[in-house]
Amino acid sequence: MVERLVPDELWELFERVVPPAPSRPQGGGRRRYGDREVLAAIIFVATSGCTWRQLPPSFGPSGPTAHRRFTEWTKARVWARLHRLVLDELGRRGDLDWSRCAIDSVNMRALKGDLTGPNPVDRGKKGSKIHLITERTGLPLSIGISGANLHDSQALEPLVRGIPPIRSRRGPRRRRPAKLHADKGYDYDHLRRWLRQRGITHRIARKGIESSMRLGRHRWTIERTMAWLAGCRRLHRRYERNADHFLAFTSIACTLICYRRLTK
Repeated sequence: MVERLVPDELWELFERVVPPAPSRPQGGGRRRYGDREVLAAIIFVATSGCTWRQLPPSFGPSGPTAHRRFTEWTKARVWARLHRLVLDELGRRGDLDWSRCAIDSVNMRALKGDLTGPNPVDRGKKGSKIHLITERTGLPLSIGISGANLHDSQALEPLVRGIPPIRSRRGPRRRRPAKLHADKGYDYDHLRRWLRQRGITHRIARKGIESSMRLGRHRWTIERTMAWLAGCRRLHRRYERNADHFLAFTSIACTLICYRRLTK
């Protein structure tokens, strides 16, 4: 089970970003479970959607143990660093297409926690929103979360700034797409000006003038990515009170999407 959830290639990448285990100069204490077993348990929780207490005993570490390590690694920004490392490997191989990127968001119901808000498309029930930018083939480059009542347009600038400098097959690292496709929710002149100032060609549908269907042949890839995110059942509904924990599960889902492309 551990080797299936955490293959050798993924484990080698994870070893490069995981912080060393804290030392115990005084000795004593319980034996610390291996990072690979704990990582497998965390991925199982993310993909199956089970709670920490429902974690099968076959993994070794208990649910509370895996949750403590998950919290520890989240504070150390391990998940964002792992996602960036996988993107670097894809960029080094030339598997990232920067010619057309797309931006969009998806809503889900949230039971509690910060960065939540009344969902305007769910009768005002509390919810959160995942924002993401994908490259041409649908691999997520930048992600963020917010309350469900945040307008999509307010997330564009932080998401574009959040694209990390990613390795290329040749030349310097890259972090700006050639074009950015978006629907009418991003139809604002100040966003168009902001993108032009950064050398990014905008392809944003205009309200009352253009049909969003014209962007469908380029934006369907990000809709497919959202379906891939649904494969991480922990994202179907937000249970985490801490917004950083919910963002961590989103990063894990994006990392697994990119890793599957890496192993093809």
